[in-house]
Amino acid sequence: MAIKAPKGTKDTMPRDSYKVQYIEREFSELCRLYGFGEVRTPMFESTELFNRGVGETTDIVQKEMYTFEDLGHRSITLKPEGTSPAVRAFIESHDYAEMQPTKYYYDTPCFRYERPQAGRLREFHQFGVENFGTPDMMADAEVIALASDFIKKIGIEDVELRINSVGCRECRPVYRKALQDYLRPYYEDLSDISKDRFEANPMRIIDSKDITDQRIAKDAPYMLDYLCDDCKAAFEALKTNLDAMGISFVVDSRIVRGLDYYTKTAFEFVTTKIGAQGTICGGGRYDHLVEEIGGPSIPGVGFGLGKERLLILMEQNDIVVDDPNVPDISVSFIGDKARLYALDLVHKLRAGGVSAIIDTLNRNLKGQMKYANKLNARYSVVIGENEIEKGIVTLKNMYSGEQKEISAIDITKEIEK
Repeated sequence: MAIKAPKGTKDTMPRDSYKVQYIEREFSELCRLYGFGEVRTPMFESTELFNRGVGETTDIVQKEMYTFEDLGHRSITLKPEGTSPAVRAFIESHDYAEMQPTKYYYDTPCFRYERPQAGRLREFHQFGVENFGTPDMMADAEVIALASDFIKKIGIEDVELRINSVGCRECRPVYRKALQDYLRPYYEDLSDISKDRFEANPMRIIDSKDITDQRIAKDAPYMLDYLCDDCKAAFEALKTNLDAMGISFVVDSRIVRGLDYYTKTAFEFVTTKIGAQGTICGGGRYDHLVEEIGGPSIPGVGFGLGKERLLILMEQNDIVVDDPNVPDISVSFIGDKARLYALDLVHKLRAGGVSAIIDTLNRNLKGQMKYANKLNARYSVVIGENEIEKGIVTLKNMYSGEQKEISAIDITKEIEK
């Protein structure tokens, strides 16, 4: 039996990889415009990082992490998300001692053990940005604007920005009690995981995927009604900043995000296209995460975005990306002498920046032309005895059918034109 890729993983073949490269280039260029520099963190980290950072009551830590013991008897975890490693790098590099803010972006594989489905794999790939060092809501608005600009730049339509505040250490305990008081009469009807969250993190029950939990939580009190004065002011400032940039939004009090470290701002970009999957990307503020992981008291804000889901949405929006791997020219030949001449010509074309292909199976001319058509080569030339003697070749435009005779040494200039 042939060995297959592990369940929940996927190969990216050349017919698709150029699309991934396209969104990677667009994202990194946009981050550059916003003043974010790339950070690259290891594929695995100490398990403690995610226990402390993501939160022990989250689905990720409880059910989805790939955790193992290495030969040194250390507990190691393949990273399930990008923010905690970026924070750890921020602390370990002592970037917090530099003038703030510090602005990172990352492009990384992540790993979660969950049921594979469209746009959700066990190995997936995530873009993200992190802005450390400022409590001002301008930073929150800036990362939201970056995400909005990227989604528009890629061409995805029918997208709605939804924002909420999840409070802080001052007001959240008051809301926590009010929420527990509301949920207590329904406790026995809650799902098992929501029962576990009832004491540790009842806010997560609000965004439970269980249908019964959703019905119970429909009339539950929301955090927005319990915000302290500081959180109210911050949320109003966020809305004012988004208005100033012309970014429309909807206040959605059900957004709590799936990670324990969020404070104040929480947001999601959601597609409203019929038949499309919901959340495109999400993020928020985390004023205590740096401190909880072992650094100084420095706030942060950021977002994460999955590439696989983005590619599905691009397909649903009929977004076409030009394939840069289409060869500029196919060089075919007739006979051994012409083969050597063609080989030299191809080598010189590549040195001049022209993408050129030549048949390496010694097929007849018909087979060579068929191969060139399969690769969608833009131009073709055929080298024979006459072409070698005269130094003149017939350059054919494979798309229009137009032909012209030119000097072999002028091919590069002709294609550049």
